[in-house]
This record gives sequence, structure tokens and C-alpha cells, in this order.
Amino acid sequence: MTTSKYNVLFLCTGNSARSVMSEVLLNHWAGERFNGYSAGSFPKDDVHPLTLKLLQSMDLDTHSLRSKSWDEFIGPTAPEMHFVFTVCDNAATETCPIWPGAPMTAHWGIPDPAAAEGDETQKLAAFRTAFRELESRIRLFAALPVARLDRMAIQQEIDTIGKG
Repeated sequence: MTTSKYNVLFLCTGNSARSVMSEVLLNHWAGERFNGYSAGSFPKDDVHPLTLKLLQSMDLDTHSLRSKSWDEFIGPTAPEMHFVFTVCDNAATETCPIWPGAPMTAHWGIPDPAAAEGDETQKLAAFRTAFRELESRIRLFAALPVARLDRMAIQQEIDTIGKG
């Protein structure tokens, strides 16, 4: 695989927490090599407030974040994706669109922090846990010498990263 910049789409059902965190983290850690995007099969109206609170507390850019449908990434004007990662179990079992260009795919399931119960401190702890797990996987992915690996080697690596 060789390109100047690789496009990566992170999918989740609601596109309000895990996929959004992934988009922000990839752009933060490897924005010179990757363009991170996120979407959902059934997007929420807004990004989850605790997602925004956590990302802002880490001084990460949140100004352009919004919950969006994966339909935005399948039309003729959409950027061609090189990688598509599901980060929630629901999206992994849904019938996904046919992505133009046959991107490489992997499942990187993370428990849903938006489903956490308790007070705001307990809920924020669930968001921090998801953030740390995603950050670890994204840093491993960003370190891969993608341009020097063949598709089979890349697939093996991204599957291994997903097993966390």
C-alpha cells in the first residue's frame, strides 16, 4: 500500500463516543500520515457530552466534531477509505455498505462508555477507560510501516491490534 495519506473510518452504531474518540486520536497522533473519520449506522443527534468533556480535558480539538451517518462516506464525493474499523460490537454485526476501493477492515470492539451507570464520576471513568484502550490501539496502528507491508501483513497486524 502506498499513498501520501491513508483515510481511516471508525464505525459505531451511534457515532457519539468510541468512534469519535478514535477519529480525534488518530488525527492527533498520526495526522501527518492518516486522515481519521468517524460515522455511525444510526447516529445520535449529538456527540455524547462526556466524550466532549474528556477530549477537551486532554486538550484535543473538538470544534468540528459531530455525529454523522456512514452514508456520508459511500457516495461519489466521499473520500476513498483505505481502512475501516468497527469499534463497537453492534456495528461489527450489522451489514455494512460496500466501501469503494475495498478498504482493509478490522473489528476493534471496546465496551460502550455511554452505557455506564452511576454518577458522573463513574460514567467519566468508563469514558477514560475506553479512551485509553482506543489510544493504545491507535498508537500501535499509527506505528505500522503501512507503506512497506503487503495487504496480508497489514491485515494480520490490524486484526492483532483489535484483540487488544
